Amino acid sequence: MKFTFKGGIHPYEGKELTMDKEVKEYLPKGDMVYPLSQHIGAPAEPVVKKGDRVLVGQLIAKAGGFVSANIHSSVSGTVKAIEMRLTSSGSKMNSIVIENDNLYEAVEFKANDKPLEELTKEEILDAIKEAGVVGMGGAGFPTHVKLSPKEPDKIDTIIVNASECEPYLTSDYRRIMDEADKVIGGLKIVLKLFPGAKGIIGIENNKPKAIKLLKEKLAGDDDIVVNSLKTKYPEGAERQLIFANTGRYINSKMLPADAGCIVHNVDTVYAIYEAVREGRPLIDRLVTVSGDAVEEPCNILTKMGTNYAELIEAAGGFKETPEKIIAGGPMMGKALYTTDIPATKSSSAILCMTKDEVSEYEEGPCIRCGRCVSVCPGGVMPNTLATLVEKNQFDEFVKLNGMECCECGCCSYICPAKRHLTQTIAGARKLVLASRKK
Repeated sequence: MKFTFKGGIHPYEGKELTMDKEVKEYLPKGDMVYPLSQHIGAPAEPVVKKGDRVLVGQLIAKAGGFVSANIHSSVSGTVKAIEMRLTSSGSKMNSIVIENDNLYEAVEFKANDKPLEELTKEEILDAIKEAGVVGMGGAGFPTHVKLSPKEPDKIDTIIVNASECEPYLTSDYRRIMDEADKVIGGLKIVLKLFPGAKGIIGIENNKPKAIKLLKEKLAGDDDIVVNSLKTKYPEGAERQLIFANTGRYINSKMLPADAGCIVHNVDTVYAIYEAVREGRPLIDRLVTVSGDAVEEPCNILTKMGTNYAELIEAAGGFKETPEKIIAGGPMMGKALYTTDIPATKSSSAILCMTKDEVSEYEEGPCIRCGRCVSVCPGGVMPNTLATLVEKNQFDEFVKLNGMECCECGCCSYICPAKRHLTQTIAGARKLVLASRKK
């Protein structure tokens, strides 16, 4: 079986800047900001008020519903305000602001050293829920909800997404190289919830050291395999990852559970291990700070709520004034107009580039070359879809499977006319979804 999918691209990787460097641990100095919406679903509800003193690991906002997640303080200090603050999405969200006292006094974390076979499903899910663990590779879906599918007996495959296909990002790679036992331990905890399931760690073949390490640690384990995937973007997208590893297909109306799968990011299974075994809430994560404008590109162990500007300074600051700063990877990340925003549970990277390659070219007319169609992993026709959107023909857009676009950016990347295909289609998808809700 070839572990890949149809379509995709192979842009410049940029991973050599950070992948072999030791992780930097950074203790923030300024105020900490905790948006109450760091996850899909209802915002968390504050359980602290202005003037309260909090400790590291203390609950400061509880889940606001079943699909929601707890938020904990990553520092000790005093609640300064609960107010609207800017986030990487470009919008303002209600946030808890804590004045960091730089003492880092913590609550007592309660470890659970029971043998794995003695852990109950309720113990595992409760620990994950209390810790506020969410998907850390994308949208931030609450993990305890994902691990509670309607038909758990039909789940036969747990996939750890270790592909890290976005250029420049290496935080998952470093997590595997430095903490492989906890990553594997987290996967085994998830497998305990689904007795009939097997585990797959899918990792692109441009990471041979990590593949070798994982295979050595899992030698003789009949429940987990390591699949070496073809290096190609967007190998880490859920639909493509599931197809590459199982041959099963899902569309935009389906969940991975509909194909008998549950997919977790590397840092998510790591956080599951820490929550269940060590009683630690999700208060920090690895963030890649990279790009040709950064003095010392690296991965930083980051406290949630830390200001992006502080993280850039922790990486040596700018060696050259950046023309573009991106939150996340260059393919699906968001361009920033300020670094005065906080790191959240879904913050994977800060990329600082000396050139904005997108703005260097003017958008031209479609030349009908078909390159966008050839690389589209969703099997749609981006050129035609974008034209339909420009003509406000949204019914035709839906009929031609416009909702199957995963907004990966492959079409915009490959287009010789530099058409804004992904952005145009993404905007149309939002409008269609909004109209359906009405």
